[in-house]
Formats: sequence, C-alpha cells, structure tokens
Amino acid sequence: MNLRIFNPEKKINGNIKITGSKSESNRLLLLQALYPRITIENLSNSDDSAVMKKALTTDEAVVDIHHAGTAMRFLTAFFATRPGREVTLTGSKRMTERPVKILVDALRQLGADISYTANEGYPPLHIKGKTPDKNRVSLQAGVSSQYISALLLVAPALPNGLELTLEGKITSVPYIKMTLALLEETGVQTSFEGQVITVSHKPGTDPVTLTVESDWSSASYFYSIVALSALGTEISLSAYKAASLQGDSVLARIYEKFGVKTAFQENTITLTKAGEASSDDLVFDLANAPDIAQTIAVTCFGLGRGCHLTGLHTLKIKETDRLEALRTELSRMGAEIRVTDAELFLEPGKTIRENVAIPTYNDHRMAMAFAPLGLRVPLVIEEAGVVSKSYPDFWKDMETLGFRTEKV
Repeated sequence: MNLRIFNPEKKINGNIKITGSKSESNRLLLLQALYPRITIENLSNSDDSAVMKKALTTDEAVVDIHHAGTAMRFLTAFFATRPGREVTLTGSKRMTERPVKILVDALRQLGADISYTANEGYPPLHIKGKTPDKNRVSLQAGVSSQYISALLLVAPALPNGLELTLEGKITSVPYIKMTLALLEETGVQTSFEGQVITVSHKPGTDPVTLTVESDWSSASYFYSIVALSALGTEISLSAYKAASLQGDSVLARIYEKFGVKTAFQENTITLTKAGEASSDDLVFDLANAPDIAQTIAVTCFGLGRGCHLTGLHTLKIKETDRLEALRTELSRMGAEIRVTDAELFLEPGKTIRENVAIPTYNDHRMAMAFAPLGLRVPLVIEEAGVVSKSYPDFWKDMETLGFRTEKV
C-alpha cells in the first residue's frame, strides 16, 4: 500500500493515545516467560511485540521473527539458557544481514551451544538450550545495547546470576538502565558500577502488575508535526511519565530548540508550538537515543534548517542502513546532506520537491519520519503498512489530526 499525504485543511489539534513502548513490552514479555506471575498492562500492539510473544510460547522447532531485531537478540539469549529447548531462530532477509556474533560469543563464554546455519556471525542460528556453567562474561559495549540487555534479562534465571563486564565505550546507556529498572521492579537485585553490571539469581517472584509506558519513539513524529506547524498548534499524547525509563524521552528537551513546549499532566503530555526554531546551530549527540535521528533530520529539513547529528553508529545495522537511506531520500527531496559511519550533516535549504515517492526500505521509522513533511508538500510514502512493526495505528492517528491520505 502506497499512501499520498496531503496538508490538513484545518488547524491541527487532537488527543492521541499511543500504544505501549515496544522496548519495554519486549523486555517484560521475556521476564514474564521466566516469571509467569508477572502481569503486563498497556502492552504494545506492534508486530514486533506480537512476534516476541508468540515466539516465547511456541514449541515449534523453527522460530521466524521476521524483521524484529530486538526479538532476535532477546530470544537468542532466552533459548540458549532454556535446558532441553532446541530451536532454529531465523528472520527476514535483512535479519540475516544483521550481525549477532558479539552476543553469540558472549553466550558461548557462559557455555551456550549455538551454531550458525549459513553465514558466520549472522542468523539463522541453531540453538541447543542448556544451563550455563559460568556466570561471568565480557562483551564489547559499543555496537548495540540490545546485546547487553539480552544477557541481563536472562541473568536472574541463571543459577548464579551474572557478572557482565563491558568493554569500551558503552552505547545507548538509557536502554541498559531501562532493562535494569524493569528487573528491579520484579524484585531482582542489580548493580551497575563503572563497566561492570551484576544481576542476582532469583528463583521466583511474587505476583506483580507492571504497566508499560507509551512509546516515546512514536511520540517523536508528533513532535515533528508540531514543530512544522503554526504557532499555537497543540497535540496531547498519552500515556507518558515525566520520570521515563526510555532514552527517547530526551525529545522533550531537544524539541525546545524547535519551539515546541512539553507540558506534563498526570499521564498526558501536551505539545505546543510556542515559538520559532532556535537560531543557534542545531547540534545533537544522539548516542543514547539513535531511533529519533530520522525524525530530527526530517524536521530540520522541513524547517529549512541545517543540523549536525552525532552518535549514530548503530543506525548502520538497523532495519536498513538508516544513514544511507536518509541521505538518499532527503537528497531526492532537495536537501544537501552527507553522512559518515556515525554522523549526519544537513545544510540549510529552501527547496522541498513535491510529490516525491519515498521508499521505506522495510523500515517503519522511514515511513513515519517522512510523513510530517506532508505539512509542507504532497508526498508519497511507499509500502506505508510497514508502520505496523511498531505503531499499527499511525495512519489512523494522522487522519485524526486532519492529515489527508489517499492510496496510490
């Protein structure tokens, strides 16, 4: 399904309820598989969480997680530490191109039995579950925090817990802290001192109900809409916490530079276009929140502003190479942009080409990040249904705000 996006005919104003965080949901689903007395509320309705939930309850010999990168990392650790469970873990073509060697090597240090069925270092994986005979492991920490979280999530079920030593600069620290916070909410003792994380063994847990906060990555697209809209535009989003576990909650501070004010009221945030974008250089280090890089780059382009984004090294191994995808598609729309392996440089500009068709590269964030540009020019989002990976209601919510769409 390709969608043409048009500028709303009315002033944007609305209230949107966003599904639970995919990141929190997938972590809690794994913990629930270890500790069935956990109850989860406001679970994400994303494809990724549905895939994760199904995989954790199936007894099939082949588990296909399609495009779900988080599920691939988390399930590798889960199945490897389930005695007697033998499974082949696979996914989409893109998934077979996304590296998993760092995690597999760490699990092998603990005694796991994992082999590659095709290319060394990449899925599919053949996993024979067993009880690890060691509880100390080291891991390169600068590639993906999901490798770290995968180990931490299974750690309390290991006979002696886990002592994890992180090597090098640690990436996406908020996601690691999210994992540790959720573990502690289930009663697991943890510590994170310097480069060493320890997680204690916990044989069981008391009944506990945990509520998933709504997804801040999904909120980013509405921040972009407000930034690109007229003064006084307001959108309210629920359900959010001022003291969020999600690294992408830095949006509230970043978008102040775009004239967007965030007001917290109970479990709701209200975004208001309160001023024009700052005249200061827009330079952001997104090492702890790389998933909002596409949204920020497109917002800057829509405003005719330049920006310099750093800390983007993990974007090379996402659903697509997001840096190259941004460079290609923003260039087609008239931007002057260049990227390196970890940075993006966008020059100020005045031209936005109309009716450009944006390929989404099987990447939900490409579709949603570019959609707000419909406030500036008509454009087409190809394979628009890809948003179901994290935010199935996205196009419905866009229409609620007044955006016009048509299938082409």
